[in-house]
Amino acid sequence: MLTLSLALRSLRNRRLTTALTIASIALSVSLLVGVETVRRGIRESFAGTIRGTDLIVGARGGSQQLLLSSVFGLGSPAGTITHETYDRWAAHPAVKWTIPLSLGDSYYGHRVVGTTSAFYEHYRFRNDGRVTVAEGRLPTGDRDVVIGADVAKRLKLAVGAEIELTHGLRGTGIMDHIEHPFTVTGILAPTFTPIDRSLFTTLEGIAAMHEGWNNGIPPSSQMAMPGASPPLAMPGADLPPAVEQDALGNGGLDSSDLIAPAPGMARDDATDTDQGDTTVSADSAALLPSAELHDHTEHALTSFLLGTKNRFESLRLQREMNTDNTEPLTAILPAVSLTELWHSIGYAEDGARIITGAVVLVGLLGMLVALYSTLQERRREMAILRSLGAGPSRIARLLVLESGLLSILGAIAGVILVYALLFVGQGLAERHFGIYIPITAPGKVEWMYLGGVIIAGLLVGLVPAWRAYRNALQDGLTIRL
Repeated sequence: MLTLSLALRSLRNRRLTTALTIASIALSVSLLVGVETVRRGIRESFAGTIRGTDLIVGARGGSQQLLLSSVFGLGSPAGTITHETYDRWAAHPAVKWTIPLSLGDSYYGHRVVGTTSAFYEHYRFRNDGRVTVAEGRLPTGDRDVVIGADVAKRLKLAVGAEIELTHGLRGTGIMDHIEHPFTVTGILAPTFTPIDRSLFTTLEGIAAMHEGWNNGIPPSSQMAMPGASPPLAMPGADLPPAVEQDALGNGGLDSSDLIAPAPGMARDDATDTDQGDTTVSADSAALLPSAELHDHTEHALTSFLLGTKNRFESLRLQREMNTDNTEPLTAILPAVSLTELWHSIGYAEDGARIITGAVVLVGLLGMLVALYSTLQERRREMAILRSLGAGPSRIARLLVLESGLLSILGAIAGVILVYALLFVGQGLAERHFGIYIPITAPGKVEWMYLGGVIIAGLLVGLVPAWRAYRNALQDGLTIRL
């Protein structure tokens, strides 16, 4: 206790040096513990983007590509899947629910997602969160769209605004769908996930705005191309003025101009006289139901999410999908793919740990320099202590104890600083970066770091202690000029 009392009084007598040393250790510890806490928070936030989904299914391709494009809105899908394939797997006995997704369009760089009401009913994210509307209503028609919280804030959009979506992604977008504008019917509540940076419409809306497009070219541009045919017209339909004038001036339209293409067929294929039975005459086209002529739900899907009736069925269903030869598919387990993705970017974690370790090392070296440099000033103090009966070992223990106290106080101050910053910045990080950092007690790794810093501090104290141990009594009493 006497040694502890002496150490505390010695540190109190050197207030400025002690405070600066503690601050240096505290900053190093706060950075070390803070990086680990943020890393854990980012990982949990990353994994919490999607919950409760057993499989993500898309066209044959890489698992990471499917995960990033379907869940995080990054990159492009590997391909498309047909509605027949989707309906077949949705009716599988092991499947409980499905969420179809159609990607490929954007609005000022924000992804547009075509889906159904199943998305709002079954999609879950962190802590069993659900996608809800904060203002307005969900989309129901082919001209309705709801926008994420970030989209509404950044682009200053409100319910009732009319927008024109872009065909393609930012930087690769071809042109806007000016012929099929959308109306914002709702703004989603903040989720702090990629949902906040996306727009959601119906599958019918995705199909309707692509109606008449051919290889990424809108109908208006197709007519402007050299050698393009006049626009299609059904019997009894109102003809565009230019076509009507041509019909009146040249004795009417040729029957081939009234041929309607079958769903999914281009005009050139439908009007080719060599196709024989594959063409549809104007009379027969007039008898077809309007749903077959304008089936807005037949736009190809890029992926779909599904939940199984029994979680144990997930692996068997995944194997069935990946080995099915009807249409090549890739089915992934979200949790497994997220873990693989996290491991693939683990080099960034290692780099952050190396940097923080170097900062802690600098802090400990600063403490060593502070303790060692004060020995010259404390030579008389040490000599007086030895003259009063304190042996060299006690003086060495005193210096080691001072070093340990500095590292302990610095570690405590660093932890307090970390939690203060978490308390203040948790909401800011969630709102601005979509990263949820939970405020929890230090984990095993953090305690290991703190213990390592304290032990390193004690070891650092051995250097000035060894130096003081070797100093002779007369060395401290001799006046040096």
